[in-house]
Amino acid sequence: MSAGIEIANATKAFGDKPVLRGVDLTIEAGTVTVVLGPSGSGKSTLLRAINHLEPLDEGYVVVGGELIGVRVQRGRLKERSEKEILRQRARIGFVFQNFNLFPHLTILENVSEAPIAQGTPAAVAREEALALLARVGLSDKAAAYPRQLSGGQQQRVAIARALALRPEVLLFDEPTSALDPELVGEVLAVIRSLAGSGATLVVVTHEIGFAREVADRVVFLDDGRIVEQGRPADVLDNPREERTREFLSRVL
Repeated sequence: MSAGIEIANATKAFGDKPVLRGVDLTIEAGTVTVVLGPSGSGKSTLLRAINHLEPLDEGYVVVGGELIGVRVQRGRLKERSEKEILRQRARIGFVFQNFNLFPHLTILENVSEAPIAQGTPAAVAREEALALLARVGLSDKAAAYPRQLSGGQQQRVAIARALALRPEVLLFDEPTSALDPELVGEVLAVIRSLAGSGATLVVVTHEIGFAREVADRVVFLDDGRIVEQGRPADVLDNPREERTREFLSRVL
């Protein structure tokens, strides 16, 4: 199951520093979108706005036809209750840069905890967690603790955990940036396997080869604005904008 995403006039500032400047973006259900851009361009903030980890100053986000984090009340957008926001976030999996696993829980417990908290019987949640660990190639690590795993393995556990609630949307915030270079491939391989699985994937990354191979659409963000977007072959191999060409010449 997947859901489309509509971002309208997404505007955000931290103090007097604008981070998003009226971003409009439509992402079709079941597709893979890669967001590129230099550090400080607003990529992570845009991603965090999709599941309301970062509330917008102006604009809104709709996932699968539902306003995220806010509701219309008397003609204005009002913050939803914390309970409603948590319900919505269960539809939107998020994989962070730094894994964010619970160090005192086993790998199996890290993956099964959220479904159990949502009411799934413990035995069922554990069985499904084992299947997810098998999916990311970590069946033999169920009883281990995060400190006993490599960074690449921990990130694969984080992906399994994000999948545990069967999200309609999966967000990846530079999932390989905290990894040693030799571990990047194993994480990208897992994300690659999710493409076409039905979920809508949005990936913030600097991995241009991955974007060229897997993305349906590439979005280039700079200074809080979308500079260019389109098919990977167009944006990466034949960009229209000088700023896009400059960025790609540096990262390549």
